[in-house]
Amino acid sequence: MAEADAKRPLPGDESGAVAARPSFVSTLWPLNGHNPPPVDPVKEPPEGAGTVRPVSTRAAAIKQGYTTGARSLASRSVLGLTRTRVTPNALTTSGVLLCGVASVLVLFEDRNHILFYWLAAVVFVAGSVLDILDGALARAGGKTTPFGAFLDSTTDRVSEGFMLTALGFVLARHHHPVFVAVTVAAVAGSFLVPYARAKAEALGLRGDVGIGSRAERVV
Repeated sequence: MAEADAKRPLPGDESGAVAARPSFVSTLWPLNGHNPPPVDPVKEPPEGAGTVRPVSTRAAAIKQGYTTGARSLASRSVLGLTRTRVTPNALTTSGVLLCGVASVLVLFEDRNHILFYWLAAVVFVAGSVLDILDGALARAGGKTTPFGAFLDSTTDRVSEGFMLTALGFVLARHHHPVFVAVTVAAVAGSFLVPYARAKAEALGLRGDVGIGSRAERVV
């Protein structure tokens, strides 16, 4: 009789197997008003975690945004020039000549500083725009050459040297030695940025990051 009772299935157990009894811990959890902890909880990061970018990453994204936009605008602007005989080297030469004229105009600021400063600024910006369009024309028209790339990078330094030298001369004429030193530092930075980029790319590193590119220096 005892053996028959031992083999009798528990209520609700149709297969005849002995039902697993609840553990002591699981029976106490409902009494405390809490659910039992999961066996192997998987911790997931909170929503939005990892989306905060460091300042350097955001600055790089901003720079990439306006650089891409400027190149796209320049590419659309030179579509008409691609069907003409105008060459990128002609735009490069015109740009550096305009920047030279702008630096000469700065030297006449003692006659009418408002007129000549603004006139020099307009001419310098026009020359700098041509410097941007020469690369866009070369890419859009399939006219990229190693000599053109060399000429473009070299004339950039000449254009900036013209303007910064003229500004340094004017500041020295008005007896502002501190600002003359700042101008000299600007000349050094203007030459150092492209050198650092070329050196980094020669070593297999990225050189198109950070501030101080041609667009920032013009502004």
